[in-house]
Amino acid sequence: PGSLAPGQFERIAKALADPRRFGVLEKIAAAEKKCPYQRLCDFFPVSKATISHHLKELVQAGLVESEREGQFVNARVVPGVLEAYAVELLRRAGGAA
Repeated sequence: PGSLAPGQFERIAKALADPRRFGVLEKIAAAEKKCPYQRLCDFFPVSKATISHHLKELVQAGLVESEREGQFVNARVVPGVLEAYAVELLRRAGGAA
């Protein structure tokens, strides 16, 4: 796995602490290559603004990238970031890594 940027471990921990945000990340990760924003709105009984907020937090943590294709926005998980986070979590918690 890669390495995390300074402060990224804390941003990821904060982002993943919210159960709905974690659910959004799971849905994005389950998508083949990219997850359309509209599909996320269909999965969760919250407003589009709330989904946008969760996506913004995941993007700021470096877990997700979003790209615009015309009027549509797609999200995808950034490869290697979760693995790097897990390695750092184990290191900080005293586990083997």
